[in-house]
This record gives sequence, C-alpha cells and structure tokens, in this order.
Amino acid sequence: MLKIKKGDTVKVIAGKDKDKEGKVLSVDTKNAKVLVEGVNIVSKHAKPSAANQTGGIIQKEAPIDISNVMYLHKGKATRVGFKMDGDKKVRFAKTTGEVID
Repeated sequence: MLKIKKGDTVKVIAGKDKDKEGKVLSVDTKNAKVLVEGVNIVSKHAKPSAANQTGGIIQKEAPIDISNVMYLHKGKATRVGFKMDGDKKVRFAKTTGEVID
C-alpha cells in the first residue's frame, strides 16, 4: 500500500525539480509513480486534432517516481507511517505523530 494519495501536498526531494512543492493529481500504484502539479514539466509535440486544432508544442506534467516525493505536513516534509486507530488503519506523520486522515 502506497503512503501518498491523490490530493496530498508533496515536496520533491530528488531530481531536476528538487524542493518544488505541489498537489498530487494522480497516483499510479502499479508503477509507483505520481503526477504532481507543476513538477517534471515536459514538452510534447502534438499533431492537430479535433480537441486541439492548432497542434504544436504542449507543456505538461510527466509522472515522477513516488520515492522522490515526501508528504508535506503543516509545511514540513515528513515520512508517513500506518497505525491502527481502534479498528481503523490510519496514516500518521512520523515527525509529529499526528494522524493525517
């Protein structure tokens, strides 16, 4: 089970976009990749189509490995753990011990 979910705010800790922060748009559990808003921007050459009449070069986010991002809890990067809260399994921030969700 992955520790990062869609909608989480994360900080990039490695690669060309190191220290950038953004919201997780999607998580690919099979390949352990995440799509983060405004991070790992690539240029894609697109042919004109019905959806995009002009075509040209499009800037879009590319997936980044989940190991290169860290969860942001109250503005600070933290590791994430799981613990049982009664009979529910919850995520918690390892730095503060507070339950995330």
